[in-house]
Amino acid sequence: MRRQFRDTIMELAAYDDRIVMILGDVSVYLFNDFKEKYPDRFYNMGICENTLISVAAGLSSQGFFPFVHSIAPFITERSFEQIKLDMCYNQFSGNIVSCGASFDYAWDGATHHCYTDLAILRTLPGIEVIQPGSRKEVDILIRSQYRNGKPTYFRLSDNPHDIDMPVEFGKGVVLKDSGSKVTVMTAGPILGNVMDACRELDVNLVYFHTLKPIDKEIISRFKDSRILVIHDAHGLYEAVCEVPNLSVSYHGMPDEFLSCYGDLHDVRKKIALDAESITQVVRQATIELVK
Repeated sequence: MRRQFRDTIMELAAYDDRIVMILGDVSVYLFNDFKEKYPDRFYNMGICENTLISVAAGLSSQGFFPFVHSIAPFITERSFEQIKLDMCYNQFSGNIVSCGASFDYAWDGATHHCYTDLAILRTLPGIEVIQPGSRKEVDILIRSQYRNGKPTYFRLSDNPHDIDMPVEFGKGVVLKDSGSKVTVMTAGPILGNVMDACRELDVNLVYFHTLKPIDKEIISRFKDSRILVIHDAHGLYEAVCEVPNLSVSYHGMPDEFLSCYGDLHDVRKKIALDAESITQVVRQATIELVK
């Protein structure tokens, strides 16, 4: 996804001279071409994430379209106050683009895990929260939203899914509608595992790439079914629950820090978010409904 981010920005910057890149010592070599072509619009400011956000707000106030990019927990959780006050309170637009979603940096331990970013940023007035799951989603959503006049968060992963579907900001996608009494809702790259898990099961499947604003219309369409939110972060469950009078449960993050090491797949297996475990969870939900 980061490569797609780079490719999209390079195309946009060729005709929009108000695009500015602000890096936190991450993906610097990836953006070498941008630096060479547009040196006056490229800033690698190092590991000072709070300042990156404040600088982006300042550039936005002068009519630029800044892209701030660093690792997810540092540019969101660490910089929450700057996003809240410098960007959202002042109603300055700008694009916060993270990498290292959830457990992409599993081997670096809890300091580099990030699973609260979507949830906490959703609480800020005026912000848009986007979790692309594929390269196609990255490209379309950046193009449609980067100059929207609002703060926008793009949560990127280096482990995208490969499922093709229509992409429109703010719109969920029904990937499977079997008329079942169980509806699985998910978001982002974990769709790959969820799709594999649900392929042979009698359930509906709904996917989101935009968590704020959440597509309430598509959620309401399945309000008479039992909704099971499966997600490797916090935020989607809370967004779905904005629609009243639903029967909703959640399978995803445990209420504990993960102190194990390994790669993304190891972590997903440990917290029952591998395809096999998801199949068992969804199958149990359908059995309980029958009872």
